[in-house]
Amino acid sequence: MKKNIKTTEAIFPMPVLMIATYNEDGSVDVMNAAWGTMLERDYVILNLTETHKTVKNIKQRKGFTVSIADAKHVTEADYFGVASANNTPNKFENSGLTETKSNYVDAPIVNEFPICIECEFVEYQDCGVIGKVVNVSADEEVFEGDKIDISKVEAIAFDPYTHGYYKVTERVGNAFKDGLKLKK
Repeated sequence: MKKNIKTTEAIFPMPVLMIATYNEDGSVDVMNAAWGTMLERDYVILNLTETHKTVKNIKQRKGFTVSIADAKHVTEADYFGVASANNTPNKFENSGLTETKSNYVDAPIVNEFPICIECEFVEYQDCGVIGKVVNVSADEEVFEGDKIDISKVEAIAFDPYTHGYYKVTERVGNAFKDGLKLKK
């Protein structure tokens, strides 16, 4: 028997995404966003309100990056969620992380996060920011041959039930293959 609980944020896992932009003065802004996903094969959607400094930057600069947060940097990732650029303009410097300017969009790549999705701003809707993916890069250390090995990424997921972070590391099946066993 199921028991009703008091939450509407009930999807797990929720990705821990680091959204990076440049401020008007060229300094780096990074925020933690759990509500984001692929909208289509080459479009992302981030459920962000317009009150975020990051959204203002995205609209002004027309570009942003989305990095996958990892277990090695959980403290920095969480910090980007608890410190607002509206109140802490130097939060990126406080994190101790480093950046490189993207060659594809007017936005920074946070060097320490293992996967980075570089996006052009498309539009803002009530549901958030929509961006077109123009490049994806990953650290060489997370590859196995010519493919990314997600266990090496050690991506973290947000647990909305207890507000915890969890490592996503163990492969348990094969998409588009295991289910074929039940096909008649």
